[in-house]
Amino acid sequence: MLTSEDAIVRKLTAQDAGAVYAIESRCFAMPWTERQCLAAFAQKAFLAYGVFQSTGLLAYVTFYHVIDEFEILNIAVLPEFRRMGIARHLLLTTLQEAKKMAIQSIGLEVRVTNAPAIGLYENCGFVRTGVRPHYYPDTGEDALLYQRRVSGS
Repeated sequence: MLTSEDAIVRKLTAQDAGAVYAIESRCFAMPWTERQCLAAFAQKAFLAYGVFQSTGLLAYVTFYHVIDEFEILNIAVLPEFRRMGIARHLLLTTLQEAKKMAIQSIGLEVRVTNAPAIGLYENCGFVRTGVRPHYYPDTGEDALLYQRRVSGS
């Protein structure tokens, strides 16, 4: 389990794009390039939080915010740090940020084959709202759509 002695969570900036790219290239079949990471950080609606240890960035969450909604783009954790509760911690950080910004709901897409992510989202109160057929270009897999109302907003 992640503890405050182990790691810190902070908002990511454009200076962290290289570290985000390094995790992207290890975690995803079609990673963002470093240039795409930089372009995302340049967008006002783009936000990201990362978990750092002395060795560097371990994990991150990226999302866009528009009006009263967040759309989670990615939660990525380096393989050697999975099963430590880091993804859950980042998801809860996103929910806390949403409350501060008076966001009403959070949406996301997840591969139908990503059972650990599906379990995490459902355990954190996300509800399946639909399917986007053939959403992922690398495999043609469907995406499950999830939504969660943010309480206290």
